[in-house]
Amino acid sequence: MRLGPYAVEVPVMLAPMAGMSDLPYREVCRAHGAGYAVGEMTTCLPQFRTSRKSATRWACAEESGLRVVQLLGADPAMMADAARYAEDSGAQVIDINMGCPAKKVLQTACGSALMKDEALVVRILEAVRAAVSVPVTLKIRTGWNREQRNAVSIAKLAEQAGVEMLTIHGRTREDGFSGEAEYETIGNVKAAVSIPVIANGDVDSGEKARRVMAVTGADGVMIGRASYGNPWIFSEVGAALGYLSQWDRPSLEERHAVICDHMRRHFDYYGGARGAVTFRKHLNHYLKGLPGAEKLLGELFALSDEDVLGAALNRYFERLQEL
Repeated sequence: MRLGPYAVEVPVMLAPMAGMSDLPYREVCRAHGAGYAVGEMTTCLPQFRTSRKSATRWACAEESGLRVVQLLGADPAMMADAARYAEDSGAQVIDINMGCPAKKVLQTACGSALMKDEALVVRILEAVRAAVSVPVTLKIRTGWNREQRNAVSIAKLAEQAGVEMLTIHGRTREDGFSGEAEYETIGNVKAAVSIPVIANGDVDSGEKARRVMAVTGADGVMIGRASYGNPWIFSEVGAALGYLSQWDRPSLEERHAVICDHMRRHFDYYGGARGAVTFRKHLNHYLKGLPGAEKLLGELFALSDEDVLGAALNRYFERLQEL
């Protein structure tokens, strides 16, 4: 799949997820099959660019794949300025968020709220496209609500504005993340435009990915929540779609090794105290369902030293191996 001057050899993608898809997470997912990874959503407001939280959401020179920055905003001029800042900082792709259903985002008329105002959508896309030389992509939902599924209309407008790839989550804003994703609308979008279309929503296995691709005719799939504690899903889906070689379910030893690798990357990136706090969510997902995990997590969450935390994990996995 082509994206401007870039070739995306494996269109099995990691979705942008606030609080999750930071650089360490993106690199772990890439190591396990993700061919493309989008950074965490970041606001276009200039006063937050250098805050401790937002500073990690811009382009990172250490990134091993395409540097994709996703912007959130509702003002065309501010979005254009943020896009220029992102490109100057090293972003190779600018992604525009018009799909987030979170209440705090909707309260600022951003994210999926923009799908109610197609004229504003066009102004934002045209302003960003004119501001940068790198590819501009767009992430949307199927519509604002089930009575207003206007993804096809917005897709056509986006293509006319110069957007080079569309990702569509198969739910409306009204649906949030409840119920099951529907893919018919994504298929309708694919039939209506000539730019690449990526299907997103409930892709949680290789078999599901094959069904979604068959139903939608999409050019690739994007995976979000199903990757939590499960970066191997990208290898599974890549193999199922014929982009990667045979995939095997990870052994206990391999699972342990990936947790340690992710933890090392995470602590190197964030430092000690902050790294310990922000890695807890990852530990919760990695250990979910394993014997004695609930008790262990209570112990691990009290630790802040990387070496001590690693030693505790080593002892736990040694006990699992004995069992």
